[in-house]
Amino acid sequence: MLSVDEVKELASRARAGDTASFSKLVRAHYRACYCTALAVVRLPEDARDVAQDALVAAYRKIGSCQEPARFSGWLLTIVRHQAIEHLRTRASARRLRERAAVDVPAPAAPDGLLRDRLLAAAEGLTGRQAEVLFLHDLEGCTHPEIAGLLGISEVLSRQVLFEARKKMRQRLADGPAANHDDDEVPGGGP
Repeated sequence: MLSVDEVKELASRARAGDTASFSKLVRAHYRACYCTALAVVRLPEDARDVAQDALVAAYRKIGSCQEPARFSGWLLTIVRHQAIEHLRTRASARRLRERAAVDVPAPAAPDGLLRDRLLAAAEGLTGRQAEVLFLHDLEGCTHPEIAGLLGISEVLSRQVLFEARKKMRQRLADGPAANHDDDEVPGGGP
């Protein structure tokens, strides 16, 4: 991972039109972009597409990155917006298919039962929990790195990771058929 000073220098150069500097930023941030996209869209194939689209958008908008030292947060904001737009587009397409009553074959299931179970368990996580979990456990980012990328404190990063892992353990222990309504009050009362 690049230091804040390295990111600032590369982002400044990229703003000035240096494509090699932007390429270095892309290589350093791709996994974080993918994890952020995956936290929102929850499908690996879609997350790859969203990350790529966001990087293209960032390249086009690099001049709007007013604070090069905050490039990482600026970039991940673009990724989140792209991912949300992807979900909207996907929902619109689904509604159109339903209205037209067109039978569309279901996409093939991703390879690997374990990956399927982990992604299904991740459905119960908030976007922030999924981001922190994916960045820490998949990307290997440290809490200071996550804090810098997401613009949160290291303490909050640790707390969010703890809660995310707790939810994942519970969902994996219960199995896919269990109901996981976090709003349910023990004892059945309102």
